[in-house]
Amino acid sequence: MSGAGATHSSTIAAGFKVAVVTTTVLVPHEQGVAALSGLPGVWSLRYDPDAVLPPGAQRAEVLVAPLFGGARPELVGSLPRLRLVQLLTAGYESWSGQVPDGVVLSTARGAHGGSTAEWVLAVLLALHRDLPRFVRAQDACHWDHHPTSTLLGSRVLVLGAGDVARQIARRLEPFEVTATLVGRRARDGVRGLDELPDLLGGHDAVVLALPHTRATTGLVDAAFLARMPDGAVLVNAARGPVVRTDALLAELASGRLRAALDVTEPEPLPADHPLWRAPGVLITPHVGGGVDGAMERAFAVAAEQIAAFARGEDPPNLVDQGN
Repeated sequence: MSGAGATHSSTIAAGFKVAVVTTTVLVPHEQGVAALSGLPGVWSLRYDPDAVLPPGAQRAEVLVAPLFGGARPELVGSLPRLRLVQLLTAGYESWSGQVPDGVVLSTARGAHGGSTAEWVLAVLLALHRDLPRFVRAQDACHWDHHPTSTLLGSRVLVLGAGDVARQIARRLEPFEVTATLVGRRARDGVRGLDELPDLLGGHDAVVLALPHTRATTGLVDAAFLARMPDGAVLVNAARGPVVRTDALLAELASGRLRAALDVTEPEPLPADHPLWRAPGVLITPHVGGGVDGAMERAFAVAAEQIAAFARGEDPPNLVDQGN
């Protein structure tokens, strides 16, 4: 992307009309308007994602998507000057392939990594220390004394090598955990996806923190799960379709593996879905990044991306939509 296409406004300086380049940004939240208010050359226009676009929206070159909600291809198609869709999430699967040529996607990578990593640590500890069983025992006023496993000194395979994955590895270090990152390609400190068959059997837990793309859809299938050792834990902090639900259900039903899922396929999980009743699984309703301050952190990252665009530079979080 070479430079930001920009609208032009005019000001009066020393009696002369001066052209000022302004990038118009459609913003769905008041917090976003405030976050972008100090950016040079940027004019924010608040819009309601569920209503008709406001006057002036046709000049917009940047659309900030809502933090919650899917893609709106019909909205993108109604903005003739649009050049950038800025997301407030690290995931981009609902937008990939939904924008026309000449429009790029940028994510909020870096905004939610810490809170998502915190969730991963919480569920690993909960499963190892059998907290769900103890909570059920407490509800029944039952003193269920029994030993548990421990996270201390375990080996965790983290599928992903971006912000979320690195934040997970950092939080595991104090527990003397050996964390191995896996990316699309091997590089310094990161193993390659092609090495997975040899890596799975040597780890006590596998954490999914990689993007949902065509290449990762169904990555965790029956063969993948069969390579995990008995008693291992699968943690999905990525997206539901990365895991073959039927294959996971089979392993859970046998009692061979355990799992913690913040995302599922389908999602939301219907009340009659067998995953709810599967043994050894801890399910949360896609709340890994849903913590206090999430919106502010997302807009802080978005502001950095939009500022770069307004300067005519590529936003650092541009998405490779070829995946």
